[in-house]
Amino acid sequence: MDDLPPPLILEILNRLNNSGDLARCRVVSKTLNALSIEVRSINLHCSFDRYTKSRSPETKSLITPFKSIFKNLVSSSRLVESVSLGVEKPLRGLSYDDIEDELNDLHLTDVDFVSNWLPSVAGRLRSISISDFWVQSCWRRSEVLSLISSCCHSLLQLELKNAWLSVDCLNRMPVLTSLTLEFIRLDDEDLSRVNDCFPSLQVLNLMGVGGLKEPKIHLLHLRTCQWTVSNAPLSLTILAPSLIKLKLKCVNPRSLVIDAPLLSDFYLSLEKASNLAVKEFRDLKTLQLESTYLCSLVSTFPSCKTIKNLTVESSKCADSAEATKFDLDSLLDVFPNTKSLTLGSGAWLGAETCFHAGGSEVSGRDEGSERNYRSFIRKRY
Repeated sequence: MDDLPPPLILEILNRLNNSGDLARCRVVSKTLNALSIEVRSINLHCSFDRYTKSRSPETKSLITPFKSIFKNLVSSSRLVESVSLGVEKPLRGLSYDDIEDELNDLHLTDVDFVSNWLPSVAGRLRSISISDFWVQSCWRRSEVLSLISSCCHSLLQLELKNAWLSVDCLNRMPVLTSLTLEFIRLDDEDLSRVNDCFPSLQVLNLMGVGGLKEPKIHLLHLRTCQWTVSNAPLSLTILAPSLIKLKLKCVNPRSLVIDAPLLSDFYLSLEKASNLAVKEFRDLKTLQLESTYLCSLVSTFPSCKTIKNLTVESSKCADSAEATKFDLDSLLDVFPNTKSLTLGSGAWLGAETCFHAGGSEVSGRDEGSERNYRSFIRKRY
């Protein structure tokens, strides 16, 4: 290894998926130790095996604290631009009911812990990802967002998972372009503060963000948005004049307002579409719809002549009356210029049920139209 050119060794070290291996490389040779301080990214995640050993009376004295390993890596890395810190997937699946853990050794959004390493590298950081241990973080409100906003002035990407966040003293981050919040506890006023403090966002991912009653996204530069709503809010509002791609999954909001005139790719999953009104999207080309009450959802759309690629799916069997309503003829009346139609297994079953009940007719079409009508339908299992 010592015979390899230093640039090649450094490239190898930069490609390590687990910075725990980087820490071990430092004790192997003086060359690796000297070059390791020039790595541009640190990626360290606590494994379930490490967690188990740190709790066992027989092995816990042999385990180096996870936070200490990370702080040592950061403190000796002078060129780091990207930091990814978290717990591995098996730990993310544990709930507070499964174990009683009042320690904070894996509370990774703890502001005292983050303030020990972040300021020394904040000026160079372009990306931060922290996936906390929910068992330790769910009952501790963290001000890590305010800390990050106060010192990371060049940050482009931010990802926070499994935490209860505070937006108190949050500063504007005008250069941040990508934000992911996953399994985060927030309130409506907190989301409004996010809109105000991250005005340049082009990518926004909100997955399982709880505590919201009437959430609103209002971002002028947003181009891609993925929003999975875990609760049943009274209303959802998206005001995004530059939005091109939207993936939205929610239950049954009383009101859904989407003002996105440039939207071209839209995935919408609703349990039920009662009292839902949809405006026409002038540039919409690709549409995916999923709902228990698929027929009701389709009927809320005005005639969309711009749709070229259409996918429909029924997430589960609706009541028998609803199942007999979904016919392909009505579907193509709403989306008459569709060139590619994909039916999920649930939607196909609904269409078959409707057909056998006598509800599907290709009325007003000649034999050629009917033949073309059926030729492009693909069944997807």
